[in-house]
Amino acid sequence: MQRVDLALVLAVDASSSVDRAEFDLMIGGYAAAFRDVEIAAALLSGPAGASAVAILFWSGERAQEIAIPWKVLATPADVAALAAAIEALPRLVPPGATALGEGMAAALALFASGPELARRMVLDVSGDGAHNQGRPPGPIRDIGVQAGITINALAVLNEEPDLMAHYAAEVIGGPGAFVMHCPDYEGFAAAIREKLRREIAGVFIA
Repeated sequence: MQRVDLALVLAVDASSSVDRAEFDLMIGGYAAAFRDVEIAAALLSGPAGASAVAILFWSGERAQEIAIPWKVLATPADVAALAAAIEALPRLVPPGATALGEGMAAALALFASGPELARRMVLDVSGDGAHNQGRPPGPIRDIGVQAGITINALAVLNEEPDLMAHYAAEVIGGPGAFVMHCPDYEGFAAAIREKLRREIAGVFIA
């Protein structure tokens, strides 16, 4: 039975507010983050020597797709392969409304098929718009927290300057939960790299 230090789901906004160029910047930012030497080492440096990552794209109420199913990262080659797989991802979901709660629900459901022995479970939500369709995110967040999942968020502020407050009130929760922001997608790569460093470092806090 696979033990991991971190089970991490990345829930990525692919709604209509994210155009093609912005999507490409976002995906490139995720790929670059997993190529970061410090991040790659941290993913493998816990007591179990392994982490697991899955990625889900979401937009409207019935538009959620698993972009990358659970991948156990136990060697540097595993991390490098994940980065390459991320870089090659198509958009998968049609542009549409921002069904943030539905995206979070689909992402949380992934943990049921993830590693059974994870020291920490984290849902990483990134997007540029407030919830506007489907179930509201707050109750979904509460379900995740009750299941022992920490939910963090990265708000891209190019569309909605007040988005960080919405994420703080309705999205994040659990031990050590935090929200970060970047002004636009040009700053996404640096922000997601810092966010992942914080999330992975939290694995080793008792």
